[in-house]
Amino acid sequence: MNKLYQPMIKNDRQKRLYTKAETLAEKVKKRSTESDQEGSFSKQNLADLKKENYFSLSLPDRLGGDNLSLYEFLLMQERLAVGDGSVALSVGWHSGILMELRDEQLWDSELFEEVAAEIAAGQKVLNRAASEPATGSPTRGGMPETRAVRNGDRYIINGRKTFTTMADSLDYYIVSAYVEELNEVGWFLIERGRKGVSVDHTWDTLGMRGTGSDDLVLDNVSVKEDRLVERASQKSTVPKGWLLHIPACYLGIAIAARNDAIKFAKEFQPNSLNHPISEVPHIKQKIGEMEWKLMQARYFMYAIAEKWDQEPENRIQLQGELAAVKVTATNTANEVVDLAMRIAGGRGLSKRYSFEKYYRDVRAGLHNPPMDDAVFNTLADQAFG
Repeated sequence: MNKLYQPMIKNDRQKRLYTKAETLAEKVKKRSTESDQEGSFSKQNLADLKKENYFSLSLPDRLGGDNLSLYEFLLMQERLAVGDGSVALSVGWHSGILMELRDEQLWDSELFEEVAAEIAAGQKVLNRAASEPATGSPTRGGMPETRAVRNGDRYIINGRKTFTTMADSLDYYIVSAYVEELNEVGWFLIERGRKGVSVDHTWDTLGMRGTGSDDLVLDNVSVKEDRLVERASQKSTVPKGWLLHIPACYLGIAIAARNDAIKFAKEFQPNSLNHPISEVPHIKQKIGEMEWKLMQARYFMYAIAEKWDQEPENRIQLQGELAAVKVTATNTANEVVDLAMRIAGGRGLSKRYSFEKYYRDVRAGLHNPPMDDAVFNTLADQAFG
């Protein structure tokens, strides 16, 4: 296989981490069709990820993790997504949020270490619950309709959150809510199983069905005041480098489609030809386009990740580049999968092959934050100074 798709490994540590992701990718790939059909996050996949201690990798060393760098994180996520994009996107949220909490120290240190200990020992899983039916993407600035009302030394929380990835598999939800007494948005740490917390199985989408991104329902949920872990007014202005797990995931899906397209082209020989279609000029043209597009997107992504890791003092200046990576990668991934579908022809629409699943899954990347128009406006503002 072309060297482009060999891992961009630079040392023994990265090789060890990549091998872990590669092993898991082969396992989750076998269940991807079932997860897609059921529209839920596979319990078997969850068990395999926990067995490999995947959920504690981004914790600091002293708290039982591997202190993943951004480059290492993307290396693993891209490979995992070649196996199943839904799995990679799902665990990417957990691991990325831990990186954010680790690096920006958003929470009280004692609480963070308490939760980190549970993650390290029991492979507990968390995710943010921010999207709502009325607000759409939280990146657009809509005020959450979920409300937190003070009652003595506790808060009472009511609301509904959509697109809660792995909702049925999470141990902790980090829920955004409008805090009336503070007149601002806050985030609450809420444990699974708490009275008033339930999951409404609403997830019925075209793609990324295996993420199990159901609705989280909060009905008079009572939490202690110390569970208000973040406030909008205290948020850091440093861009979120960990969000590059999104482009890494969709490039992984595109690589899987590329691999299958090459295999198909080398093996398929209609009776109108005396050779496989891999020798047909327009098929070779499409394969070449796929290589060219993926080469640009992947090198761009890993270059920015390396810059993030090696120049922490310059991270605040990387907002435009980070956003541009996402737009480049997700659009490129869609283009590559489309080319793979054209190579497979009508057979690409058949459930016998994975092409139609790649085609459905990769579309979701266009709707993950940040959106194309917001990125282009940011880049234009930078250009105008």
